[in-house]
Amino acid sequence: MNHRHPDTANSDSLVVSDARAFGRVAVAMGGNSAEREVSLDSGRNVLAALRARGVDAHAVDGIPALLDALRGGHFARVFNILHGGGGENGQLQGALDSLGVPYTGAGVLGSALAMDKARSKWIWQAQGLPTPDFVPVAPGEDLHAALARVGLPAFVKPSCEGSSVGVIRVLNGADIATALQLAAEYPGTLLVERMVQGPEYTVGILGTRALPSIHIVPKGAFYDYHAKYVAEDTQKICPGLDGGGEAGLAALALRAFAALDCSGWGRVDVMRDTDGNWQLIEVNTTPGMTSHSLLPKAAAATGMDFQTLCWHILETSLTRGGA
Repeated sequence: MNHRHPDTANSDSLVVSDARAFGRVAVAMGGNSAEREVSLDSGRNVLAALRARGVDAHAVDGIPALLDALRGGHFARVFNILHGGGGENGQLQGALDSLGVPYTGAGVLGSALAMDKARSKWIWQAQGLPTPDFVPVAPGEDLHAALARVGLPAFVKPSCEGSSVGVIRVLNGADIATALQLAAEYPGTLLVERMVQGPEYTVGILGTRALPSIHIVPKGAFYDYHAKYVAEDTQKICPGLDGGGEAGLAALALRAFAALDCSGWGRVDVMRDTDGNWQLIEVNTTPGMTSHSLLPKAAAATGMDFQTLCWHILETSLTRGGA
């Protein structure tokens, strides 16, 4: 059986030809974050795809159960499809590293940085990469002052959540009360970010390869949680750009991904402002794998079906220590 380090950047061919090379695989899903239900949906899809390809894969719900099973020697590696919380912020990754268990997705640093929107944007700014103006607001700090500094319209969002959880649009003074309520209820740092008024795109990353971009056109005001996971009328145009624009956007996405020390697979969200300039929004290190999700659609545009995509993602775990 072939078991060498994968490079999915230049080929869709399989690196591992025999599912036994992976050993027994834990598909980590669910957990207790705000994105639990989406993670369960993603996990069920991944589990079915891997099993259909002959992988000895098993569902494990949440981090405590996963770590118990790993300490018991029940699994050789982890396909991590936990969204948000400890599964995506570096905590699980640190535990897996300490146990010497290989896993999919970014490591400790990449996971922690990508989950923290403010720190992501500081790093991008330091490297000269474009991102909208922003101000982090710690609990108890003046949200009014941050909004005044950034200017309206703006978004107020938790700095360390995904899937558009808790995102508030502030278009005028009437919306500030809603943002203040979020600030009063949310225990962590918020991000006040200038709203980019233009089209939204996303670029999937697989290995060292950027997949075709997707132009997202929600029917509502913006691509919120409902538009991502529930609505059937959100347009997802792939590839998102004509002509030579794809290459430039792909290069930007790969730079943004690498700047945060991300690896394996993920998704880079960007917007195009009224001057035609790209603005980086965030990186998702464990993208959704539901029927509404974007990365599977981008892979399909290259001729890669869902089962093959899941196999390739699992292959990226072979680059980690203990594989």
